[in-house]
Amino acid sequence: MRRLVAVDLPPGEAFFEVLRRVLDDGDAIFPLDQRLPAPARRRLLDTMRPAAVVGPEGERRVSGGIRTEEGDALVVATSGTTGEPRGAVLGIDAVVASARATCERLAVDPGRDRFLACLPLSHVGGLSVLTRALVSGTPVEVHAGFDPSEVHAALRRGATVVSLVATALSRLGPLASEFRRIVLGGAAPPAGLAPNVVTTYGLTETGSGVVYDGVPLSGVEVAIGDGGMISLRGPMLLRAYRDGTDPKDAEGWFRTGDLGSIDADGRLVVHGRKDDLIVTGGENIWPEAVEDVIVRHPGVAECAVAGAADPEWGTRVVAFVVPADGPVVTLEALRGLVRDELGPVAAPKELVLVDHLPRTAIGKVRRGELVGLAGATRS
Repeated sequence: MRRLVAVDLPPGEAFFEVLRRVLDDGDAIFPLDQRLPAPARRRLLDTMRPAAVVGPEGERRVSGGIRTEEGDALVVATSGTTGEPRGAVLGIDAVVASARATCERLAVDPGRDRFLACLPLSHVGGLSVLTRALVSGTPVEVHAGFDPSEVHAALRRGATVVSLVATALSRLGPLASEFRRIVLGGAAPPAGLAPNVVTTYGLTETGSGVVYDGVPLSGVEVAIGDGGMISLRGPMLLRAYRDGTDPKDAEGWFRTGDLGSIDADGRLVVHGRKDDLIVTGGENIWPEAVEDVIVRHPGVAECAVAGAADPEWGTRVVAFVVPADGPVVTLEALRGLVRDELGPVAAPKELVLVDHLPRTAIGKVRRGELVGLAGATRS
């Protein structure tokens, strides 16, 4: 009987060795996010139902664990911005296919390259760096988290390929140019990326990014369905969720919940989550497009845009802004910027100043948490 083994260890060599051992034994691994408070960790374990947990004191058995299927390799908690996480079950064939296709696209040379893993290993973006290293035989350095000074030290030791989210990339500054390749995932990428940065699109259910710079990896198919829904098919997809449900249709397509289109060059353009779309006065507004304009204001450090219920417009556009050291940010100034770039319907009708933007571990803004702050400064 194959087991699911939860790993309750900080990122590092010990974690990597447990991953290697569990997969060599033919079992599956579930990385437990150590940053979560104890009640949330207990709920995750109750949901995933592992047979054992490996912690600093060694391995202990857990009652009530359920078996995994032959060939299952990873169970990764989904990292959506709302709702309770689910466990995406990825088979060893999917893990290998993802690693090989990614290394092919990035032209990874195990004799010359060295991976740096500094994203959370409880999420597929970080964990997949380790599985790529295992499959390809490429050396990897594992950090406890993202720290620019530690990244600099890793570069001096020969790191050449790193996976980052947008907030980490911005903190690196000039250091970013020293990597041969930066794989950027998570939140929408900023404008003006350097040539060594590759943007990715994927989900936990796809075993990490499967579309690089708008072009699918080898073996991956992209379809745009009715209403613009993105569907994906390929050998990297999950087998099922931990509860046994399979989100793929009879032909193997997975509906992502994201909306997008194919541009004139045949590249996938992701507009955003279907649930994030703001319909105001009968017009469709994508938050990312408005955010890209607002962050150009010198008084804005960070920005997120969401929709709040409105008796006149149905939904109004709200800008949540973390102020920067600079000119005072006003609603009228932001409205003018957006109106000139995107038209009056996209201009925010409310400005809310916040100390920080709530994000998931991979950098996605939790828009639902922000909406509750709306209403204080309406215009």
